[in-house]
Amino acid sequence: MRLLCLDVGERRIGLAVSDPSGLIATPLGFIERRGLERDIAGVLEHAREWQAEGMVVGLPLSLNGKVGPQARKVRAFLKALRGKTELTVDTADERFSTAEAERLLRQAGRQPSRNKGEVDATAAAIILQEYLNQSIVG
Repeated sequence: MRLLCLDVGERRIGLAVSDPSGLIATPLGFIERRGLERDIAGVLEHAREWQAEGMVVGLPLSLNGKVGPQARKVRAFLKALRGKTELTVDTADERFSTAEAERLLRQAGRQPSRNKGEVDATAAAIILQEYLNQSIVG
């Protein structure tokens, strides 16, 4: 089952997609935030283009696992997104995904501060891969 994953931030939404078998996550790119309606339209366009059968949205919980201000913003985005699609939209813990994405980019010789969209897409792929791994293990 192909899934589209979103890493929803203040300025960008990082995107990743799984292969059709739902085993491997790949970074896709990002959407510049331009208002809720346009953001959702962009996400749904990517879902159609990639024939996604569902979506996963990273939920930025605090280190102690509680819902903070950013997680509340993502939940509001989730509510609006779910109101515009019939696809299943699930959430996944995204703690440390951005730090891991930045580490991977540095290992590849790229500067995260100059490649923020790539960081967001890589973070989305990390979130999605963890989600897929947990789904396989059950």
